[in-house]
Amino acid sequence: MNDPEKELEERKKLEAKLLEAPAYQLAFEDLELMNRPEMRPLRLQLELHKPEVAQYQQGIHSTIVVFGSARTPPPDVAESALAAAKEAAAASPGDALLQAEVTRAEKKVEQSVYYQIARDFSRIVSSRCQIDGHCEYVVVTGGGPGIMEAGNRGAYDVGAKSIGLNIVLPFEQAPNPYVTPELCFNFRYFAIRKMHFVMRAKALVAFPGGFGTLDELFETLTLIQTHKSPPVPVILVGKRFWDRIVNIQAMAEEGVISPTDLELFSYAEEPEEIWNLINDFYQS
Repeated sequence: MNDPEKELEERKKLEAKLLEAPAYQLAFEDLELMNRPEMRPLRLQLELHKPEVAQYQQGIHSTIVVFGSARTPPPDVAESALAAAKEAAAASPGDALLQAEVTRAEKKVEQSVYYQIARDFSRIVSSRCQIDGHCEYVVVTGGGPGIMEAGNRGAYDVGAKSIGLNIVLPFEQAPNPYVTPELCFNFRYFAIRKMHFVMRAKALVAFPGGFGTLDELFETLTLIQTHKSPPVPVILVGKRFWDRIVNIQAMAEEGVISPTDLELFSYAEEPEEIWNLINDFYQS
């Protein structure tokens, strides 16, 4: 004869086992499922929609993208590093490695000027374009350190919102602390991240940078050139740097781009100059 208590206990164990089974999880809560290769299309859609919903809720109508090197330090940090390098080199005059470190630190001091320009520009645009909750020309960066931090920091200085589009990388990267928390996003896919850079962009401001900066700059220029995106001001800050790194004039002379493609971008050196170029573009 069956024991009712044992049968009830067995039934409860079976029910608990079913509730804990991966197959019973809600699909969107099943991380193992969501990370399968077959689910890539769904992950792409989620990465597209999540920031879209958040920006709509925050009243973000348009943005200005600020690109540049993650390795550009604030001026005070650069100056401190140079002082430390000089002190170490002075203590060991014959050490070539320490002398090389002084040279690198001096270069960082030069580059730190761009950090301050990016921060000042962001202060200008954020203070003039976010009024009474209406959010136009919101600064958006890659969310990391360097020039990206400067862009977010300038908005933070004046109590304005700014966006950070961070990305999962093999090495550890945290968002800089000046991004508006409700607008701090993390991406798995570069392609979707790039889409969010250009979807609301009314201007792109590119500071000196490396591979990532060049990638984002030339993708934007290509989209404008091929009429995949509407024309917007593309402003390269620091003509001396850009002329040394990329000879776009030579590309036109070689016939690989049209001479009119040289009109897709302009140069600037100062925060107000950047802002004036953007204003002039839309007023004309």
